[in-house]
Amino acid sequence: MEPKFPEFKPVELADRGFLHELFWKYQPETSELNFTNVFIWREHYHIQWSMHNQFLLIACKSEAGNCFALPPLGPGNRAQVSRELLQWMRENRGDKDPSIQRADQRLKDELEPAGLFLIEPAREHFDYLYRSENLIKLSGNKYHAKKNHLNKFRKTYQFSYQPLTTRLVDECLEVAELWCEAKRCHEDLDLMDEARAVREILLNFEALKLQAGVIVVNDRVEAFALGEMLNQNTAVVHIEKANPQIPQAFVVINQQFAEHEFSQVPFINREQDLGDDGLRRAKESYHPLRLVEKFRIRLK
Repeated sequence: MEPKFPEFKPVELADRGFLHELFWKYQPETSELNFTNVFIWREHYHIQWSMHNQFLLIACKSEAGNCFALPPLGPGNRAQVSRELLQWMRENRGDKDPSIQRADQRLKDELEPAGLFLIEPAREHFDYLYRSENLIKLSGNKYHAKKNHLNKFRKTYQFSYQPLTTRLVDECLEVAELWCEAKRCHEDLDLMDEARAVREILLNFEALKLQAGVIVVNDRVEAFALGEMLNQNTAVVHIEKANPQIPQAFVVINQQFAEHEFSQVPFINREQDLGDDGLRRAKESYHPLRLVEKFRIRLK
């Protein structure tokens, strides 16, 4: 039975059916509003959920201890339920300035006329949206370098794209570990938490009903990616990793995953850059169609 506000419960795999239906009904544009992201990051953000009348509420806490929520989801205008949620977090969770984060344009448009909220853009959380066709074909001068990397890989290695199976999960975990060693994850708590999220998604990819694939070179997995449909016209890529000792492998898994899993989907959301300069340059190098804006919302 679902929890009733003000009671909250931690996110569990068993909640997928109920919560996925609510997310899908909303047809989100932003990458956070799906069960997979909520599930794999549940420990990092201490994620809990509740139902308030017909609204889904998702409460989180940052590593610094600040309380925030994801956008409430439900029918009709959400100004009142957003106000109630923020007031409840302030009064019951000890945060003087709680917020709704990763809010989309739809929620901003609903809340602005009420005049009760401070709304500001959160650039580090903007999602990168691409045309699937561009990621697959890599046509034109702007993708010339990517196409060269792809062609070099094809000339250098005998490789295949394969759907992920449980038999290959351990090899994917080894690739993730290589990536983590290269990034010195043990020195960065955020990267350690990302490593845990990668492990969660790999160990549960079947139960999460994800589309997932790997690049195999010489009978070894050297790259992998996992994603799913975010809305009727857009796929979202949750996790993509490659052996850092094979630089072109990142380009190959990006292109092959899009081609094999999402060629019939118009758009692909490749999530945010979190303010990381290197990640931002990498995402911009694929020339997004546009950025999906997100906002931080607080009470005045």
